Amino acid sequence: MNIVDKINKLKKEKNAVILAHNYQLPEIQDIADFVGDSLGLSIEASHTDAAMIVFCGVRFMAETAKILSPQKIVLLPDKNAGCPMADMIDAESLKSLQAKHPDAITVCYVNTSAEVKAHCDYSCTSANAVKIVQHILLNHKNKEIIFIPDKYLAQYVSAQVKRDFIFWEGYCPTHARILPDNILQAKKMYPKAKIIVHPECRPTVTSLADVVASTEGMSKYIKKSPETEFIIGTEIGIIHRIKKENPEKYFYPATEKAVCPNMKRITLEKVLWSLEDSTHEITVPPDIIKKAHLSIERMLQIV
Repeated sequence: MNIVDKINKLKKEKNAVILAHNYQLPEIQDIADFVGDSLGLSIEASHTDAAMIVFCGVRFMAETAKILSPQKIVLLPDKNAGCPMADMIDAESLKSLQAKHPDAITVCYVNTSAEVKAHCDYSCTSANAVKIVQHILLNHKNKEIIFIPDKYLAQYVSAQVKRDFIFWEGYCPTHARILPDNILQAKKMYPKAKIIVHPECRPTVTSLADVVASTEGMSKYIKKSPETEFIIGTEIGIIHRIKKENPEKYFYPATEKAVCPNMKRITLEKVLWSLEDSTHEITVPPDIIKKAHLSIERMLQIV
């Protein structure tokens, strides 16, 4: 029996569902029940009757799955798969910032720990951040907005809604590796290609794009687009998925350096070991789950 067959057999025996983020290795995406963005995967898993979630992603994603499915066992196949951006802010640092702006409304990107989410008013994704902030501005016109932890996403949203935020100096090191020169060189090589970049990229990069979109936004846009060539400005793992969805189209990474080492930590062997021994279970204290769930619930009510 090969490793994929073993994984599938154990998955059935343990009533498990396997989730893979868009940036995972191709072989991990291929064995998953669902492939997508972090929040979408957690919501999808919460709607299943699975007793166990194997989250092939990074820690904050597995924590979000636990927040939305507290009764399920959530496993992260590699305990060291973290997110540098999420690690750039902790609850104590956030509380210190909030103390300086006691009337501000705090919006956190889903790329944060459960503990940080527990101290926020609203969560958001890269796909719905503009919508969440527009809702806040409509209902709390004069309130300051703290937006954490990604300064580049904050700057992008700020420009869209034409309002200044108090933001944190966090960023995604992988998206920060994508430079304007990469986009310009790719465009020279592929002049007919549409440029699609993630809003976690630098403003100097998003300003060169034809489309700025989340990973799910990219997937939807490419499916509908009559264009056949695309320059992709995000972690290169997504190219496996969009190639499968659009075999007749062509995709070029803005740079081959846009690789998240944490996303690539999870292998088929680690998924198998995780299922065999229920290793690296993610636990979140009940009080943190309750508070963090509120910030996610407020977001879901809007979108």
